[in-house]
Amino acid sequence: MKQAKVKSSNIKSIGYDPDAEILEVEFKDGAVYQYEDVPKKLHLKLMKTKSPGKVFYAEIKGKFKSSKFV
Repeated sequence: MKQAKVKSSNIKSIGYDPDAEILEVEFKDGAVYQYEDVPKKLHLKLMKTKSPGKVFYAEIKGKFKSSKFV
């Protein structure tokens, strides 16, 4: 999955698979998580905001099923 770097104190990059609706978040500590059934509009909001960390913690973490990869 292609990753795009973001400006955030905790998040390094974000990737998204629109067909599977999987959001992949790479954190600055090296951990990578995938979140299932994330709507495309929420991914776009993450990529357009000046604070992706705030959007992530408010609207994604704990609200979508996730799996840790690293």
